[in-house]
Amino acid sequence: MSEIQIYHNPRCSKSRETLALLQEQGIEPEVVEYLKDIPSAADIKAVLSKLGINARALLRTKEAEFKEAGLDDQSLSDDDIIAAMCRFPKLIERPIVINGDQARIGRPPQQVLEIL
Repeated sequence: MSEIQIYHNPRCSKSRETLALLQEQGIEPEVVEYLKDIPSAADIKAVLSKLGINARALLRTKEAEFKEAGLDDQSLSDDDIIAAMCRFPKLIERPIVINGDQARIGRPPQQVLEIL
């Protein structure tokens, strides 16, 4: 199993570009298709810690589920937002590359090179 993971959505061009960039570097990461293998709240908290951001910063705000779940409410806690991400994994920004205790969002894809 690879030390490096990518939270990947094969339908997303940025996610595909980031995976290809890793492979160009000779890295075959563990691919986590988070829409199929939905991360737990603990998994999301661990990723947030490695990214050094709060839950709101990991939200995809243009998805229909964002409005449906009422996530524009600024009074929601990180736990509330994480629970919504577990219910609607499409809300998790992608791709996320994890290497040990560090992670980066691949937007732009080259950003992940910082942690390799």
